[in-house]
Amino acid sequence: MAPNDSAETTGEATGTAVGRRKAARYIVPVAVAGVAAATIGLVPALANSGDPDLPKISAQELIEKIAASDEEQLSGTFKISTDLGLPLDGLAGSLLSGAGEDGGKGAAAPEDKLMELTSGTHTLRVAVDGPEKQRLSILGKASEYNVIHNRGEVWAYDSQSDEVYHSKAPEGRGDADAEKEPKAPEGAPATPKDFAEQALAAVGDTTSVTVDGTAQVAGRDAYQLVIKPKQSGSTVGSVRIAVDAENGVPLKFTLAASDGGKAVVDAGFTKVDFAKPAASTFDFTPPKGAKVTEADELEHGKGGEDGTGAAEKSLQEKFSGQIPGLEGLGGLEGSKGVNVIGEGWTSVAAIEIPGGKGLLPPAGSGDVPAEAQGFLDALGDKVTGKFGSGTVFKTRLVNALLTDDGKVYVGAVTKDELVRVANGAK
Repeated sequence: MAPNDSAETTGEATGTAVGRRKAARYIVPVAVAGVAAATIGLVPALANSGDPDLPKISAQELIEKIAASDEEQLSGTFKISTDLGLPLDGLAGSLLSGAGEDGGKGAAAPEDKLMELTSGTHTLRVAVDGPEKQRLSILGKASEYNVIHNRGEVWAYDSQSDEVYHSKAPEGRGDADAEKEPKAPEGAPATPKDFAEQALAAVGDTTSVTVDGTAQVAGRDAYQLVIKPKQSGSTVGSVRIAVDAENGVPLKFTLAASDGGKAVVDAGFTKVDFAKPAASTFDFTPPKGAKVTEADELEHGKGGEDGTGAAEKSLQEKFSGQIPGLEGLGGLEGSKGVNVIGEGWTSVAAIEIPGGKGLLPPAGSGDVPAEAQGFLDALGDKVTGKFGSGTVFKTRLVNALLTDDGKVYVGAVTKDELVRVANGAK
């Protein structure tokens, strides 16, 4: 392992570097995909064949290398999965997908199909040729799902159901208007670069950033950037980003929980090529006999005055939370009924439930059948404190305390930290 500087960097310097990043909007924007998962994971050891010997680099220099990367063309294969530690297998996917609520868009509509990536392990192929051409393919055991963006048109095809979904950008958007093309909704990460951009945006005075040696990912030499909370009480242990030593593109992203075990979030390439993909990669013609759903023919397909379709707005709403624990809860500050307590990795959103009533009936109230009450008790931990009593619902990353008097405290913090914050808020 080559020696590297492990100098910490501050939020001010990091923010300046991240602000200069050029290609964030090009690596699989929403036109390809409305894309992928709020939290993603990957089985470790992607094509890892030894630690390359690379020149020394500081954390600040490596962050600037990521920010300056301007690769607009690539193709490759990567794997994604998630391990949130939910009590029921697949619960995250079923809750987030909104199954059965496609509004007539059909099985090929991107927003629900791509939300399936929030649960389980998946293999994907990606091809990018600048801001106007992208293709994302989800490979199943006996099927394949594709989303293709080619200039102003978006096609999605589900081979399992033999259904096609087609939408167009608003009229009048030609090559000169490339910058106005639909972009990924905020917080809809798809590739390791997307995750890295969000992680770096969270860097500040409460964060330590260091370079921790080198690695080889998908046959490429890479530096390893490590981001860790300085605060105690966060469920986030560390974020590790493998950065291509030649061009600064993040090749692998790993989010580890503070309690150890398998990574909660990890996304990485197994194969990657930065050459221009063949033009035919982005061609698509609906297969003969396939059912085709046109977005502009749907009852609610016109969207708002800004030209954003209903499907795109739905995606933006679903992904508006970003990666829990990475960007904090500052975006909620000022929302009606929401108060953000603390800062950085241990910030907690305190939410007032209208009417002052809890979301769950108090245990023993008789308002819930015994079988259902047992199920709810199995999902959460009963807690008490100065705030009163309530239930903590836990994942490995985001936890929520629902009090019996109608308040909710949620954040990427431990159960003990939630109780401490709730006690202090009284």
